Amino acid sequence: MALTHPEFTIGIEEEYLLVDRDTCALADAPKGLMEDCQSRLEGQVSPEFLNCQIEIGTRVCRTVADARDDLKRLRSTVADCAARYNLSPIAAACHPFADWRKQTHTDKDRYNTLAGDLAGVVRRMLICGMHVHVGIDPPDRRIDLMNQLSYFLPHLLALSCSSPFWQGHDTGLNSYRLTVFDNLPRTGLPPRMESYGEFERSVSALVDLGVIEDSSKIWWDLRPSHQFPTLETRIFDVQPRLEHALTLAAITQALARMLWRLAIRNQRWRIYDRFLVSENRWRAQRYGVTEGLIDFGLGEIVPMGDLIEELIDLLDEDAAFFESLAEIEGARDMLRTGTSAGRQRQVYADALQAEDDPDHALRAVVRHLIEEFHADL
Repeated sequence: MALTHPEFTIGIEEEYLLVDRDTCALADAPKGLMEDCQSRLEGQVSPEFLNCQIEIGTRVCRTVADARDDLKRLRSTVADCAARYNLSPIAAACHPFADWRKQTHTDKDRYNTLAGDLAGVVRRMLICGMHVHVGIDPPDRRIDLMNQLSYFLPHLLALSCSSPFWQGHDTGLNSYRLTVFDNLPRTGLPPRMESYGEFERSVSALVDLGVIEDSSKIWWDLRPSHQFPTLETRIFDVQPRLEHALTLAAITQALARMLWRLAIRNQRWRIYDRFLVSENRWRAQRYGVTEGLIDFGLGEIVPMGDLIEELIDLLDEDAAFFESLAEIEGARDMLRTGTSAGRQRQVYADALQAEDDPDHALRAVVRHLIEEFHADL
């Protein structure tokens, strides 16, 4: 493999739900709203699978500071356009009380084909995620880093959890989104692969059979991007707060560089069996940051606070390189204030304590999510 320094540029994609400001219920995006957004955001915004969703993507950014400016502009513009229709975006992985059965999908060839191929499974896809792209060349290096970065996916998921409610009920999970997404084929942790050639051959086996048209239909938690020369981390629930999204992006970028530093010294992060990493993925999905993850080297369950401190220390050199230490240290704030899942539950509990009924309490959660979306704009 070439020893040139990859650029490690980053790009962030986010999916939002649109809600009515008065009822807090989901609302389909009016045609005029999408036209307004597209005219102002020059190809950085698009419809998503469901009519109540909207997707944005930053430009290619060198640093998280650059990404902050672009993501803030994107969020602000979508919020401004939506407000003209008495709507608001929320950046939560699941709407607290919406019924997936009442949603309709966007009438585009791509989504019509998807609806036909995936049948009843895709109808439940009332979920929103965040994807972080990191620019890495050559392609074989992307595969090598994918194998190693997979270990950290549960850590990233735990910090990102924003989907405790589903159809008006507390699911007991912190990321219910992942439960829904895992019903799709070709999801979950990526398999271990030896080279980009092996990845291409595996994809071609399905493409040649007409099962999929290209690698964009492979929805692993971490994958080589179909469209860009990047490694795309897809494990995250979308973040209500802008700064928390940037913290997750900064950690992802620094992790990629840290693992690259090991690779050019003929070292690597130990690759554990997918079965073991899956157990941590489940713990993150179920408990978020409250119960810790398994350190397989120690053979112990370690509290998330300790794991985050270790991670910050591990990424010190890379944080300095990208000037992103403040964003990475934001993980401490995410632990202190709790994930969005925890904050949503607290809002719900407080509303019930105030002698509110469950329906009103769920609407209070949506109002809280609207406030968090606008807080950093």
